Parts: sequence; structure tokens; C-alpha cells
Amino acid sequence: MALAEKLKLSSTDYLQGEEAATVKREYLDGEVWAMAGASDAHVSIAGNVFFLLKQALKQSPCRPYISDMKVNVAAANAFFYPDVLVTCHPKDRENRLFKQYPVFIAEVLSPSTEAFDRGAKFAAYRQLDSLQSYWLIDSRTQAIDCFRRTADNAWLLHSYTSPSDKLALPELDLALDFAEIYADVTLDAEPPLIETVG
Repeated sequence: MALAEKLKLSSTDYLQGEEAATVKREYLDGEVWAMAGASDAHVSIAGNVFFLLKQALKQSPCRPYISDMKVNVAAANAFFYPDVLVTCHPKDRENRLFKQYPVFIAEVLSPSTEAFDRGAKFAAYRQLDSLQSYWLIDSRTQAIDCFRRTADNAWLLHSYTSPSDKLALPELDLALDFAEIYADVTLDAEPPLIETVG
């Protein structure tokens, strides 16, 4: 039996649906999927990053947003809900539904999303000319991968695991303390190893 062809949704239809949706859904080139709920560690880490940025950027034109704000990657025909983003572009203040010019995006990793966050989602985010830093923050161990755009449009990776580390965001003229990102966070448990009999 042949499978029915999967219909693709236009970005306009997606945005209209999101206005009335009761769950958040991400969109990539016609494909739409609902987002699962997050763990305590995931929410706590994202909240810490947002709080630190909100405090540091009070007197600046830049604004941080947490997971309910969409980012539009027009070049990839995509809309995502990053865990944390910062935009400094005046045009983004005019758009209440989504942002298009983030300079910083952070995603908190979970087992179900890590491959996508590191792969297809990062490939889409790299098409944002405004984006300067992309962080992947682990919720199962204290480890942060920080990707930074270089002058020749490559991406340089710095990995951090020490509570004494400071994570620089030169585009925002600030640095965040690693220890404060994980403050009061109970890390997610690693899945148990399954022993096989045989």
C-alpha cells in the first residue's frame, strides 16, 4: 500500500495557526512539529541565562527573550522557539510575533532534541547574518559548547566545563559566569544503562 503524500504547510498558514495554538510548534520548510514540555533542569538553566542577560542589558538597546518568542530564519523558511535569544535590531522591536535579527541564541540540550539542535537547527541558524554566538547548554552535565562566528564567516567552538569559567559575548560587551548559569539547577539524570542477558 502506498503512503499518502505528506502535505507541506506554508509559513503564512503556520503563523496564522500559531496565533490560536494551545501548544508551541516549530516550523522548517513546510514541516511542523509540536514541542514537548521541558524538564526542571532545562527550565532552570534557560531561566538563569535569561535573568543574567536581562540584568546585564538593562541600559542597552538589546533585549533578551525566553522560550515563547519565535525566531524567523527566512533563508531556511523556518520558525523556531529558542530557549533564549537576544536581539539589538530596531526592526525586531516593531515585530511582536517573531524576531529576525538575533545576535545571540542559546538552546538547552535534552536527549530528544540534542541531535536536531546540533545539526539541522544550527545549520538553519547559521543563515542568520546577525547571529554572532550560538550556545548549546547541557542539562545532564555541566558543559556548554559556545559557537562564535569569525570574521571569515566560519564558526569557532569553545567548550566550557569549569565553574570558574567566564563565557564571553563580545557582541553584547559582557561575559556570563558559568557557575551562575547552573546555579540552583538539579541536573537531569542520565538514562539508566540497559543490561542485556545473553
